[in-house]
Amino acid sequence: MATDTFHWSCKHTWRKSAKNTMWCVIGCAIGDFGTILFFQLSKIPFPVLGIMTLALINGLLTSIMLETFILMRQNFKLINALKTACGMSFISMVSMEITMNLTDYLLTGGAQLTWWVVPIMLTVGFLTPWPYNYWRLKKFNQACH
Repeated sequence: MATDTFHWSCKHTWRKSAKNTMWCVIGCAIGDFGTILFFQLSKIPFPVLGIMTLALINGLLTSIMLETFILMRQNFKLINALKTACGMSFISMVSMEITMNLTDYLLTGGAQLTWWVVPIMLTVGFLTPWPYNYWRLKKFNQACH
């Protein structure tokens, strides 16, 4: 697609990129929330930055695993599914993880999951990479799912 024909008004691309972003949020949230909840419930003394770093890493790993599984169900071979999951959505996942954890920190003062912060974290985590996913899908016709 030529640069001069790119536009942000394609409803079909917004819907498809929203679906892709949703899968990414689900995958990231599993590892991210699981890590934060583990430290919250176990009361293991660990620095907030350390918990957030582990949550980010685990969120990336679970998202890659979920996306790899989805791609394999679409008849990708394991190695191709893994490469696709890692390569095509890594920027989305990192931006999502950083904003989700930053939102948690700014609203709770630490790595704390509460009933009211989780929906905000998920919303911010979804909205942050969604335009990038739209752009990538529209410009290069590349998506994770």
